[in-house]
Amino acid sequence: MELNKYIEHTLLKQDATREEIIKLLNEAIEYKFLGVCINPCNVKFAKEYLKSTDIKVVTVIGFPLGQSTTEIKILETIDAVKNGADEIDMVINDGKLKEGDYEYITDEITKIKFACQNRPLKVILETDLLTKDEIKKACELCIIGKADFVKTSTGFVKNGVGAKEEDVKLMYETVKDAGLQVKASGGIRDRETAEKMINAGAVRLGTSSGTKICNT
Repeated sequence: MELNKYIEHTLLKQDATREEIIKLLNEAIEYKFLGVCINPCNVKFAKEYLKSTDIKVVTVIGFPLGQSTTEIKILETIDAVKNGADEIDMVINDGKLKEGDYEYITDEITKIKFACQNRPLKVILETDLLTKDEIKKACELCIIGKADFVKTSTGFVKNGVGAKEEDVKLMYETVKDAGLQVKASGGIRDRETAEKMINAGAVRLGTSSGTKICNT
C-alpha cells in the first residue's frame, strides 16, 4: 500500500517556525505526499514553495475550537483561497450540534462551501467530543450542506484519542452513498494504524508522522 498517496503531511502547532514549515514542505516533496496541512498564515508561502509540484496545500478554518462566528469562518476561507489554498478543513461548531441547532450547522457548511470556490471542503467533527449518534447526525448534516469530506479530529482535544477505527467506519457508512469521503486525523503515528484507517474507509490521512509511517 502506497501510504504516501493518502497522507496530508501536517504541522499545525501554534509555535511552528518558518524553518519547521520548510522542513515539512521538503519532506512532502521527498516522500511525494498527497498534500500538506498547515495553518492559514503559512499558505501563501507554501503554495509558492510547492508551485512546481502536485502537492496540495490544505489549511484549517475555525481551528481548533470551531467557535468562531460563521462570518469569521467565511472570511478566513476567502483569505485562504486568495492565498492559494487547494483545500479547506473547517471545524464544526460542536456546541451547536449538541444543542440540536442543526440549521446553524448546515447553513454554516453551505456558506463555507460556497466560499471555497469549488475547492474541496472537509468538515472536522471532533469525534472525541461526540457520541456515536452525534457523529452520525453530523455526517448527515455535512451531506445536506454539500461538504466533500467528513474528518475525525483536530488532534487538539486534551487527552483525546483522535481517529478511531470504529468512528471512521461509522462515518464512511453514513456518507458513502452521498459521495462524500472520509479523512482520518489525530493519533495516526504508525503504519498499522494508518492501514486500519484506510481499511475502515478513509481516503485521506492527516498526520505529523508521515515520514515515520512511510519508513516502517
